[in-house]
Amino acid sequence: MSVTKEQFGVLRDGRPVTAYNLSNGNISAKVIDFGAELVSLSAPDSNGNHADLLLGFDDAAGYETNKDFFGSLVGPVANRTADARFSIDGVTYQMPVNDGPNNLHTDFDHGFHKKMWKALAGTDYVTFTLSSPDGEYGLPGNKDITVTYTVTPANGLKIHYHAVTDRKTVLNPTNHAYWNLDGEGSGSMEGTLLTLYCSYFTPVRKGAIPTGEIRPVAGTVFDFTKEKPIGRDIEADEEQLRLVGGYDHNFVIDGTSEDGVMAHAAKAVSPVSGRVMDVYTTLPGIQFYAGNFVDDKGCKGGKSYGRRSAFALETQFYPDSVNHDNFPDVIFDRNRVYDSVTEYRFSIR
Repeated sequence: MSVTKEQFGVLRDGRPVTAYNLSNGNISAKVIDFGAELVSLSAPDSNGNHADLLLGFDDAAGYETNKDFFGSLVGPVANRTADARFSIDGVTYQMPVNDGPNNLHTDFDHGFHKKMWKALAGTDYVTFTLSSPDGEYGLPGNKDITVTYTVTPANGLKIHYHAVTDRKTVLNPTNHAYWNLDGEGSGSMEGTLLTLYCSYFTPVRKGAIPTGEIRPVAGTVFDFTKEKPIGRDIEADEEQLRLVGGYDHNFVIDGTSEDGVMAHAAKAVSPVSGRVMDVYTTLPGIQFYAGNFVDDKGCKGGKSYGRRSAFALETQFYPDSVNHDNFPDVIFDRNRVYDSVTEYRFSIR
């Protein structure tokens, strides 16, 4: 196990960005202090050849723009909030309106993924810390956030989120990594075999806002409870797919609880490379996004990334939970600490 660091370019204002390389000798991950971003993950294929599996950029300049949130640590509130507002104890709070009339990922320009975090490196981990003052993004409470990335002996990348606040507030961070198990820039990922251990999903209305319904996947194009190629049904004539251009929905993970035990949320397999990625988490939901609107130039090695060149599996509380009483509780205070763990584990089929 090792952790090393290197310079990763500079921001427009001249601040240097540092990258931390975590390795167990078989897989390696790179994270940076700007945005606490996950910028690469290298793992071997069935022939022992390593490739970087994450869409992204070669230096800090790319992540300073990063319109599609490649590898971003999104927060404090990931995904969508209807009408960019919510109420706590009768008080209404207004977030930035940045996605039609709604809020998406808190703030495009000033969210957690655009902040400089303090870093502390250990023997097999890097911990990033950040403070967010009362009123920032329209959210109540002074918040202290800690995110720790660890590469495990079992070929896992573990992400541990921890946050405390002095007032009731909403917290729902995630990591927005885009995966292609054949390697970034290798083309479409629609042949990837996906299993989601999720018997329900949360349908959306216009604007990709959840309706509040929790609907069974059985008998629908959203049924990934048995392994199938991502692209098999993605162009089906189905209203939910038309609304968001393909899959971009929250799935309800089977067997989750509030006791901190991780549930098996997803498995992705490449028939080409033989790489397997299993996702485990303590969180109740996972957003499966099929990269329907990815269109980026000037990426790693000067490559361009197109539509459905990667997929995201973002562990989370359900989107817009704060506005749905039947969704999991995302309000935290001094007596309820936010704490979650997600792990991506890599193997070969």
